[in-house]
Amino acid sequence: MAMRTKPIPESAPETPRRAADRIRETAFDLFYREGIRAVGVEEIVSQAGVTKPSLYRAFESKDELIAAYLRDYDQRFRERFEAPGAEHPRDPKAHLLAYLDRLATRACHDDYRGCGLTNAVIEYPEREHPAHQVAVQSKQNLRERLREMCREMGARDPDELADGLLLLLEGSYVSGQAFGEGGPARMLGVMARRLIEASI
Repeated sequence: MAMRTKPIPESAPETPRRAADRIRETAFDLFYREGIRAVGVEEIVSQAGVTKPSLYRAFESKDELIAAYLRDYDQRFRERFEAPGAEHPRDPKAHLLAYLDRLATRACHDDYRGCGLTNAVIEYPEREHPAHQVAVQSKQNLRERLREMCREMGARDPDELADGLLLLLEGSYVSGQAFGEGGPARMLGVMARRLIEASI
């Protein structure tokens, strides 16, 4: 008697959620590396291996996808920023300097593209644009977090020190792209230490 074989099931169609994840991940990589305005919807769907209708089912517009990218970027940034806290509990100065030292190294790589949120503010100066709004809110949150850390360090003027450190951070994002290896960004940790020591 011939053995009966079970029919091979057809592959289930890709779920909208999986398509949305692939679109989001692809957009994250392209937007960061090439710039948001330089990347079109066609390139995103082509590299994600999905159709254009899939993109518009998941995101009503390119602007909505841009905002999602920036929220993802903000989440990843906050995770990187807070990670040294596990190594330096209850020591905000060591926590912050550990993060800045890592950034100084990363910002001197030739493929460094700065901060995606800072880049978005530059690309979208219109205050009503979702990209501008998401990016600026992230920067405001970072400013408040730095103020909190500076208060915990015992700075004489925590707001002043926080703004000085924020200026150093933002400067490293831009100079890292302009100069690469051996550029001013390598001095980020050194200058932050001097500023903190002068302020406490």
